[in-house]
Amino acid sequence: MPATALRIVLAEDSALVREGIVELLNRFGHQVLEAVGDADSLIAAVRRHSPDLVITDVRMPPGHGDDGLRATMRLRKDDPDLAVLVLSQYVAGAYAMDLFRPAAPRSPQRQSRAGLGYLLKDRIGEVGEFAQAVERVAAGGMVIDPQVVQHLLTERDRKQQSELLTAREQEVLGLMAQGFSNAMVCDALQISEGAVAKHIGNIFAKLGLTPDDGNRRVLAVLAYLRGE
Repeated sequence: MPATALRIVLAEDSALVREGIVELLNRFGHQVLEAVGDADSLIAAVRRHSPDLVITDVRMPPGHGDDGLRATMRLRKDDPDLAVLVLSQYVAGAYAMDLFRPAAPRSPQRQSRAGLGYLLKDRIGEVGEFAQAVERVAAGGMVIDPQVVQHLLTERDRKQQSELLTAREQEVLGLMAQGFSNAMVCDALQISEGAVAKHIGNIFAKLGLTPDDGNRRVLAVLAYLRGE
């Protein structure tokens, strides 16, 4: 059971997948306030319930394009403190970049602390990982599916073959993109803290980034992948 039960609005156009996610979330101890099947209903449900977290598919009615993603971006524009976890059937780097693209704050003193996540639907089957991602995003963290990071990294480095990361560095980068701390990376890969620190140092050196903690590490990686 989580320390705090989350109030969640879910949007997924497949009734079978929708019911499966509802069952999982209930098993985690969370409350699904409403589960809907289209983008318009998602917007209405969020405005009706003011949930702790929105979980939504990218592609859904009415347009059967990226309607779910666009709906969440519209909701986040209205409420920058809304935590959102987006699910996608395919590795679509452009969708992830759209979701994580920085928005102008409402005022210089007002910065959003809401969590954001982008996961492939296959990750739902990794029940423990999915539960951690849900809670991490709701708590203000950032999560990006490691397969999406790998895809973006390959696209970014196509013209920089000499600076490609090693296989282990790519694993570490994928965990960093999921918001893992150094200690969590140690546990996940069963390697020492010194090895993790060395890999992260190599990653940031190769990507030309400044190491930092928490979400700022994720944002630094995203900035690099966007080509900024």
